Amino acid sequence: MSLTRNGLYVLASVLIVCLMLAFAPAALADAKVLERWSQTKSYKDKEGAELDVRVTYYSAEYIEALVKEEAEKNLWTADETEQFKYQLLSGLSLDEYIPLNIEFDNRGPTMHLAPFDRFVTLWAGKKKFAPVEYDKRFNFGFQGKRDGLVYFPRYDEKGRSNLEGVKSVRLDMQGSMSSVTMNLTTVDFIFDVARDNPEALYKGKAAARLELDRLIKRMDKLNAERKKLEEQLAELNAEIGTVEQRMEELQRQ
Repeated sequence: MSLTRNGLYVLASVLIVCLMLAFAPAALADAKVLERWSQTKSYKDKEGAELDVRVTYYSAEYIEALVKEEAEKNLWTADETEQFKYQLLSGLSLDEYIPLNIEFDNRGPTMHLAPFDRFVTLWAGKKKFAPVEYDKRFNFGFQGKRDGLVYFPRYDEKGRSNLEGVKSVRLDMQGSMSSVTMNLTTVDFIFDVARDNPEALYKGKAAARLELDRLIKRMDKLNAERKKLEEQLAELNAEIGTVEQRMEELQRQ
């Protein structure tokens, strides 16, 4: 059977539409995931100044959806996708911290947030946490857009997860951070983390590289501890030698 040129165009158009319909549900699902873990709040004062604040919580679900979206958008190979995932997870340090990304779009008076860790607090149940680390650019006054990562401790001093048994976390930002939000005590962002499972991310080539990185760091730490112990042992042996020598001298008298 032969087809005219117009017939081929029609057939191609039908195939494209079918493919779009086939992938549409998955694309919409990924978009919903990204929106669920990335929240935006907007504020405006009487003088017309505006402030948008967007906070992203890096759940396992969000990261998987983000990696998939970037891979499809850039037509990456499997290896390129794994490389992106590796770099993303390395920067987030999920094995140590609870990272959140904060974005400001300040269309009003200059915001002064130094030191920034006094303006943000993370609540996990009844537990309150200050940032362990954050993007130091937040300490400089700014107008327009600024964004960066803020890290909170994932584990307590005994090695227990700060999210164990926690259903949701709340990021509080002081209303005094901007003249636009000055009338608010805090600007809050709440995320449901009950079903989040960061361990699910650690599979495949990216996970193997991350585990190797952790093992290398662990080995460096162990070697440093061994060197310190060896130095202490050498000092003890030297002291023991001195004591034994003196004992022998006394016994000969």
